[in-house]
Amino acid sequence: MEAVPEPPPFMDPFGELPVQAAAAAAVVLPHPAAGPTALARIGEELLAWFKTLVSAAVYATLIVTFGFQVARVEGQSMAPTLEDQDRLIVNKLAYRLDDPKVGDIVMLYYPVEPEKSFVKRIVAGPNDTIRIVDGRVYVRFSGTGEEVALPDEYIPEEYRLIETRGPEVVPVGYYYVMGDHRNNSSDSRSWGPVPKKYIIGKVQLRWWPVTEATIF
Repeated sequence: MEAVPEPPPFMDPFGELPVQAAAAAAVVLPHPAAGPTALARIGEELLAWFKTLVSAAVYATLIVTFGFQVARVEGQSMAPTLEDQDRLIVNKLAYRLDDPKVGDIVMLYYPVEPEKSFVKRIVAGPNDTIRIVDGRVYVRFSGTGEEVALPDEYIPEEYRLIETRGPEVVPVGYYYVMGDHRNNSSDSRSWGPVPKKYIIGKVQLRWWPVTEATIF
């Protein structure tokens, strides 16, 4: 499932539409008979509007660059968790403060073509051992040495893929990712584990459609 980054709105991506920007263009110029004091006041107001708009643009750019990314889902590889054309908020700060966790839904650069970005679920981390038996995913966690069958109740029967592969040890600094639509997903089963540096951030929120809004 490809995730298409969306350009930031003119103002704060979490605020309202830029109505204020239109208001700036609607400032009424003074009557020719207005004195220098009125002209100065109008000039100050225009300057204040300009500063506000520039500040908003800078803040929006900083938020998108360093904090959050707005993205649009294209494809069905994460169905039914995420559907085609869902809109997401991706937290780009999440993994600067902590490591990705098994079960996290993440936005990542496609290792084969890094100019593309995908949305997948992490199923195993560094030094973990993963194997698939008849479509069921088992992970032996490096921290405990315990092997567990990952929960998969969110995967409908028609989305499962009866396959057997592994075991495979995930290299240090890498993560094994899969789509929830197991029989319709290009993921680590075909192009291998993903380096942490390719993980853009954690999918934090689906905000559109509004009726399906979800915090992950």
